[in-house]
Amino acid sequence: MDSFIGIRFKKETAKRFQTFSRTYFKSHTEAMAAMLDFFFYNEISPKEKLGPTGRTIEAKLLKRINAVIAIMRDVEKTQTKPTVTMIQSLFEAEEPEKKPLILEKKVSEKKKKVRFQEKRNLKNEL
Repeated sequence: MDSFIGIRFKKETAKRFQTFSRTYFKSHTEAMAAMLDFFFYNEISPKEKLGPTGRTIEAKLLKRINAVIAIMRDVEKTQTKPTVTMIQSLFEAEEPEKKPLILEKKVSEKKKKVRFQEKRNLKNEL
């Protein structure tokens, strides 16, 4: 069996380590070994900053996306819509009305209106 050694930590740091260790590992020894391995294999120092966090990156992306949306809306209002309306007006030009030739006769068909209708006898039909 491995022997244990006592290391002195400040009380606040020891409590933080204990809660972290209980959350993710079975023992405090396993937690400390995993942390040391992490820093050794990734060749980083615990004092280094790893750069922006996910939250700051997300906030910057959202700002940039909002800026792009604003630019697109402005382009749509100032360039796209006026251009589309001009092109549509060109394509929707009305065709000139065809005037009938002087020699053509208009044939008008008049429907004959029925002047008299046969009266139905409702008693006979029942």
